[in-house]
Order: sequence, then structure tokens, then C-alpha cells
Amino acid sequence: MYKKIINRYVWPALLLSGVCLVSWTALIGQPEASGAEFKHAYLLTTDQEAPLSLMGNRFLTFASVVRVNQIEVSRNEAKGVDESSVHSPREAKILREAIADAWPGARMTWAFSWLALHDKRENYRELRDLIVSYHKQYGDEITFIPGAYFSPMYNSREQTNRDFHEGLKKVSEMVGDGYRPQAVIGGFMAAENLRYLAEEEGIHVCQGTIWSQYAVDNGDGDGSIVYPYYPSREHYCKPAQSEVDKIDCVNLDGWTVDFLNARYPGARRIDGVNCGSRMGVGPIETVIRLGTELGVRQMLATTSTHFDKGFDLNGFAWVTSTWELSLVEARQLFPFYQGRNGMEGLTVWLSEIRRRWPDAQMVTHGEFGMLWREHYKNNDDLDYQFVHRGSGICGSEPELEIRWFMNKDFRMATLRNWIEQSPEKVIDFTRYDLEASEPEDAQPGKPIRNWSLMNRLNQKGTRPQDVPTEIGEMSPEEQAMIRRRYPVLLTEEHPSRIR
Repeated sequence: MYKKIINRYVWPALLLSGVCLVSWTALIGQPEASGAEFKHAYLLTTDQEAPLSLMGNRFLTFASVVRVNQIEVSRNEAKGVDESSVHSPREAKILREAIADAWPGARMTWAFSWLALHDKRENYRELRDLIVSYHKQYGDEITFIPGAYFSPMYNSREQTNRDFHEGLKKVSEMVGDGYRPQAVIGGFMAAENLRYLAEEEGIHVCQGTIWSQYAVDNGDGDGSIVYPYYPSREHYCKPAQSEVDKIDCVNLDGWTVDFLNARYPGARRIDGVNCGSRMGVGPIETVIRLGTELGVRQMLATTSTHFDKGFDLNGFAWVTSTWELSLVEARQLFPFYQGRNGMEGLTVWLSEIRRRWPDAQMVTHGEFGMLWREHYKNNDDLDYQFVHRGSGICGSEPELEIRWFMNKDFRMATLRNWIEQSPEKVIDFTRYDLEASEPEDAQPGKPIRNWSLMNRLNQKGTRPQDVPTEIGEMSPEEQAMIRRRYPVLLTEEHPSRIR
């Protein structure tokens, strides 16, 4: 009652005071403040934006990688296709203006490889200048990516740390004004490199895991949880188990994927289409491979899993995509792209997100990671849950329903035919309470591909032990772990909650 009385009289008084203050300023001849400055100085408006917080919000993060070669093994060695012919201001303008038109106010992250930072050709000089202007115009983040993905495959941890140190310094020099990014992009990144970023470089966010990455591209890294976590000093895929074990560098996924399609290693050939296991919101597996209409449908189905049911379950939602700059005109380099570059699909996807979820925020990787870090001080309270029914596109079977449960102790996936109401079976049970270790350093000419964390049961089904199992058939120790976190899963009622 008292609050209502106070609000009834205080706000008009404040408004009147503000009017008097403006009149007095005009009378005595003080220089007028701009609208933004006046709003900040006197707080007389009630429509100020509240500081952004993690909980209660939906987030999209979007990155683009600027490189010279498809794979930059080291500072002086590269493999794969030379992409320099499709790296120019023209491609960057096409990408950035499409985003700005579809989502006014959106901010994104640009990551430069070592070679792209140092290339002296005119197209790269102009490209660097243009992207620096985007930082000033849109608030975009500009950062570094070692090795143009998967640096631990080819380099020692020490070398990757040196690349981080000098690459980040080069980015700061390029942008100027004391600029320092809040995040880096890495594909997957060894725990030691994440520790170095946090403790030596003061960077506390890294896109350092690619969820479900296995038999795709040039590196394997399945085993992590899909939303942010503090990594363990033992293995980058493992959430830290204690304060001593914790690396204070928020580990982010690289691409949000369709949970059903992700069960398969590599890709499956279905009706003449190569259905990649990373199909979700990335362009290659959707709008480039499938075309705009079908590709956008899949991107929106994946987005909906997080922005609808996932938001209800987790209290916030996050979708992320990386769109290499080369993809704008990679159709010139790769005939199997069928003349597609996906830009139409990107515009439709972003516009539809704005229509369906108008409160969604498109922010940089650094902004999102730091919001998460502000809310979560450790992994103790992590409890991510997802429910996904197949889109009917490629390997996302419409009759199947997959549920994921992810926390500090384990990640677990269950699968069932929701139309037939068949019993759920566990298809992944990755334990994080067990010791884990990463490969040794790579040696020159001897890359190390597999950086996965697989123990009890893995979704990919690549090992003899990876047999779908009913929860009641799990070991007593495993059932006790599940019961501590999700007791309802060991009752008869649980499927009815999600029909």
C-alpha cells in the first residue's frame, strides 16, 4: 500500500524536477546534452533498457572465420583449398549487410586466422580495415582463431599458446584504441590452452568444443555438454568437478545441431542427399546442401528445440552458428555446392527468428559467455535438459524423440518412438566423475585427430559397447547417479510428461 502511494507521487515529482532542470539549463546557457547523454545523466525516462541477464532470455551467437587456407596447420604451413580468392570486402559486405537488414542491432564475432591477420595482399588489407569499421559501426567482436580450427591436432600446446599471445596482440593493434576481445574461436581446444587463456591472457570465453563432432571435417571431439560449462584441467570436454579442477574459461559450442541427426558419425546418404551429422543451423548441412526452403525449415526446427521447449526447461536458451566468410562465394571453389551460397536462407532464418521470438538477442560470443560466467560461478548448478522430436528432414526421423540430460556428473540421452510410445532407451551415458585424459602433443607431420571423451556409452554407436539400454538395465551405480539427479526417470510415470 505504501509503495503504491509513493509511486503515485514520486514519479510526477521527479518528472517535474526534470522539466525544471531542463528549463534552468536552457536559461543559464549550459550546453545541451544529447538525448542519450541526458537519459544517462538524469534517468528521467522509464523506458531505459535493463542490463541484459542470462536467465529469462533467448540468445543467438553468430561468428564468421576469416582465413587464407581451409586448414592452416601452422604459421607457415597450410593444407586444403586456397580460399584467398573469395576473401575480399565484397564478401564481407554481403554477409554483414544481410545480417544488419534481417536483424537491426545484431552484433556478431569475427575471427581472423594467423595468415589472414598477416597477409599483405590488397584484398586482405581492405578486408581487415572493413571489419574494424564493423566493430565501430555495429559493436562486433574481432578476435583470433589459431590454426583456422583444431590447432591441437597439429601443434603442441605450447605453440598454440604462443599463437594465442601474438595473434591476440595483432588483433589489438589492428583494431586500436586499446581493444581486447572477450572471447576467442578455436573449434576444439586443449584444456591447457583454455587454462592459458584464462590465467595468462585474461580471456574467459572460448568457443572450444564442437558438440557431437565425430568423423566430420578434420577432427573428432565428441563427449562434452552442449551448453556452456567450466572445463576440467583433465579434458576440455569434461566439466570441472571442483574449484581446484576448474578452468575459468567458459567453453562454448560451435554449432547448434539437430539432436537426432547428431547420433550418426560423419554423414548418412538418404534419398541421394548427404545428411551430415552436424545438420542444424550451420549453412553447409542445411541451406547449401538442401536448398533454401528445406534448409531453413531444418534451421528453424533446430532453433525451436532451444527457443521453445528448451527455454521452458532451462530458463534461458542459446543457439549458435559459425558461417565462414569463404562460404559467401565458396560455390566458385566447390562444384558440389550446386551454385548455392545460402545467403537467402540466412536472411529468411534470421527474419523468422525475429518474427517468432521477438525478444531474442543476437550478441557476440564474448558477451554471451560473460553473461553466463556472471550467473554461474561453477558447474554445481548445471542442469541442462532438452527434448527434440524429429523434423522429418534427412536423418531427423519424425517418429523419434530424443531427450538429453546434462550436468556436472554426466550427460545422458534417451531415445524412444513417441508415436508408438515405446520404452525409452539410453543411447549415451558419458560419466564425468571418472578420470579423463587428452592426447599428447602432436608432432610435426603426425596430427592427432581424435580428441573425444567416450567412456560408458556413446551416442555415435561406433564401439561394441554402445548398445541402447533401458535405464532399469543400467548398473546399480549408474542408476544411483541418475536417481540423484532425475528420480522421476526411474518411475513409470515419466514418459507421460512429454507426450
